[in-house]
Amino acid sequence: MLLNKKVIIVTGAGGGLGAGIARVCSREGAQVVVADIRGDAAQAIAESLPNPALALACDVGDDDEQGQLVTQTIARFGRIDGLVNNAGINFAKPFLDTTPAEWERIIRVDLRAVFFLSQKVCQQMLAQERPGGSIVNIASVHSQAALPGAGPYDAAKAGVVGMGKSLAVELASQGIRVNAISPGLLNTQIWQDIQDAAPSAEECLDYWRANIPIGRVIEAEEIGELAAFLLSERSGSITGANIFADGGMTAQLISKEPYASRPLAG
Repeated sequence: MLLNKKVIIVTGAGGGLGAGIARVCSREGAQVVVADIRGDAAQAIAESLPNPALALACDVGDDDEQGQLVTQTIARFGRIDGLVNNAGINFAKPFLDTTPAEWERIIRVDLRAVFFLSQKVCQQMLAQERPGGSIVNIASVHSQAALPGAGPYDAAKAGVVGMGKSLAVELASQGIRVNAISPGLLNTQIWQDIQDAAPSAEECLDYWRANIPIGRVIEAEEIGELAAFLLSERSGSITGANIFADGGMTAQLISKEPYASRPLAG
């Protein structure tokens, strides 16, 4: 198992992507701390995992609750080997209508919380009998390309990638690795919302098939598999990376044409 007896904190793990990551980490032998602002949801996920797990209610945007998350993890398991900064807030609103309060809220949860929770966890990792560990930050394809109306979210996710590189370089000599995963469109509630908002589910699916080269959305557990690898010793040479798990979305120049073209030979 990749993560046998490692203690891994996963934020935003009460559902969606975080729950998928928690399930894979537990299956790979980890003792998972399921952290979510919704304590009951975190408890339900923790109870479903195959290995010992701890559910904690935590608003990652609150500095005191971040501290309690670390303290309670140590009280239960005695150490921290990995952190997945997954908790976040999505955002879509025209630039000209976005308020300072909305900007502050997105940056507080999606960027500031990643920095300061990582800081608290790294302080603990370095104080342990066997110092070191791995941090995985969940970024987004928005760190590479943009959509209209996603300014604060795009800024936060790009910031997570840049910040992670800085931390990776600074902490490498101390045995702590920091990497990012940038998922594409995931089969979570957001995907359901997108389909519900479309004229028909079939039209929606056709559109996204044209924009995702592998022709489908990404499953949460697929991101979990990558996160588990980055948390494990098998990825010991990887730090400061931002890995795109997007089915080729950001590699594609434009969407696939809805017709068959004849070959062009120059």
